[in-house]
Amino acid sequence: IEDATKVLIENDKIIDIGKELTIYNGVDTGIFLCSPSIFDALEESINNGNDTLSGGIRVLADRGKMRTLDVSGKFWIDVDDTKALKNAQSLLCRQLVKKTDGPVSKVLNRHISILISRFLLKKNITPNQISVISFIMSIIGAAFLSMGRYVSFVAGGVLVQLSSIIDGCDGEIARLKFKTSQFGAWFDAVLDRYADALIILGMVYGFWLFHHNVIIWIVGFLALMGSLINSYTADKYDVIFRRTITTKKWKIRFGRDIRLFIIFIGALSNQIFITLVILSILTNFESIRRIIVLKNKYTNSFVEKWIDLKPSSLKSEQLLPGLKFQKTQHIQRTRRNGY
Repeated sequence: IEDATKVLIENDKIIDIGKELTIYNGVDTGIFLCSPSIFDALEESINNGNDTLSGGIRVLADRGKMRTLDVSGKFWIDVDDTKALKNAQSLLCRQLVKKTDGPVSKVLNRHISILISRFLLKKNITPNQISVISFIMSIIGAAFLSMGRYVSFVAGGVLVQLSSIIDGCDGEIARLKFKTSQFGAWFDAVLDRYADALIILGMVYGFWLFHHNVIIWIVGFLALMGSLINSYTADKYDVIFRRTITTKKWKIRFGRDIRLFIIFIGALSNQIFITLVILSILTNFESIRRIIVLKNKYTNSFVEKWIDLKPSSLKSEQLLPGLKFQKTQHIQRTRRNGY
């Protein structure tokens, strides 16, 4: 904070600015939106013996023409040298971890995918292209799993886990390059569902090829159904899961990262049948659990709204929830806007 440019703000306008300020309630982030009048202000500041940009901004502030935009809570960092640049890159990468990441993603996948994303960031590659690459790896992995031999199981399991890691890169690149889109998220989800189906079918066929046990098709069907429904129920459930994390009631999220990691371990240990049994039990159990959680959540929400609508219990803040304010004292981090 000692090296930061301090700002004194009143009614969303800059009153004073400078590193030497002792009384301030904001910090300049170094982002400007100025009209050509900044040049006249800079010329006046230079004539007064101050050749800094802050000097020109101070001239505009004296004219009452410098407004602020509060960006408190948003990510920003002052980059003046190579060390600060590396620090900024590291901080950006840390923000790539999502609240809804499963344990395998947090402990293993993200650490590797972020390294890959930092390399791909400098390449001319789009998030959707990365999604396709991950999907192709899943197809090849499924093909190896369908061959039925231990060596092919190992190769297939490794490719499946690698595809799971690469699958995290598309979202990371999208966020780092500001290319996030609803279509991209939907496209990735569709490819993931196709990949999940092909991987499980590959495991089933590979096992059946050498054992000719019809039961494997039933178990495989249950595992496939559970995996698809598990992904389908994740959308609504993740909304509640984020709130659960916010209230520090942390729970393990059972998602695709765990499912593919189980397949990876099962392929390495040559236990395809047991792996499919585990998947069929866990995925369907988790889907049923989510249904119960969501039912209770929505039922409680309905009851709470009904109680709030009773005339005897209505309060002013319930009638006008949007008019509930809380005054806080904090340092505002601002963008500066001038004319």
